[in-house]
Amino acid sequence: MTQKTVTAGVILIGDELLSGRTQDTNLSTIAKWLEPLGVQVGEARIVADDADVISETVRSFSDRFDYVFTTGGIGPTHDDITADCIANAFGLGISEREDAIEMLRERYELSELNTARRRMARIPDGASLIKNPVSQAPGFQTNNVFTMAGVPSIMRGMLPDIEHRIKGGAKVYSRTVTAEGIGEGDAAAGLAEIEKAHAGVSIGSYPFFNADLRGVNFVARGRDEAVLDAVERELRALVASIVV
Repeated sequence: MTQKTVTAGVILIGDELLSGRTQDTNLSTIAKWLEPLGVQVGEARIVADDADVISETVRSFSDRFDYVFTTGGIGPTHDDITADCIANAFGLGISEREDAIEMLRERYELSELNTARRRMARIPDGASLIKNPVSQAPGFQTNNVFTMAGVPSIMRGMLPDIEHRIKGGAKVYSRTVTAEGIGEGDAAAGLAEIEKAHAGVSIGSYPFFNADLRGVNFVARGRDEAVLDAVERELRALVASIVV
């Protein structure tokens, strides 16, 4: 029986990403983490700290993808609005949760939980918490949307508590063939022929350059490892015919 394709959308939230002050690494981390689970990222979007845009994007992605991951905007400051936006996207209330406060108590004394820090315990109604072993402020899951921190080390720490909630589908495998001393155009025609001969396989070419060397990494992706093995052999033969 053919396994279904399970997809995910990633929403990266924050003005600092759009301004270029902060360079995102969360997308790469999430995509690489999902791949062996049998989930393919279908789209990623960077959005500003705009409540209407965040809520609209969350609603759209939730309808289109099996899973949605958001990063950013769940801290203690006034512009951390993601929790409210998630609640609004699904027509839910939002309030301070005692179980979220208990998680924060692992880091803060009760006297340290001022109004700003208590914002991190405001959770949409009915959401389940995501543990945060790094800074203790929890993320949360609302329907098929996982809301996580924007700080990369904290976001990575939340992933283990999400893994058991993911039901993956058909896994995508890959094979890489590296060719030194050639450019993409040298292999274009041969790559097209190989890809055409193997349905369900996509082949990408990724050039690299430095002071001493140029070359291309050819990456074949597909769901059948036996077919990929055959494609890898053909790619190696193609490279050998070009590199003399």
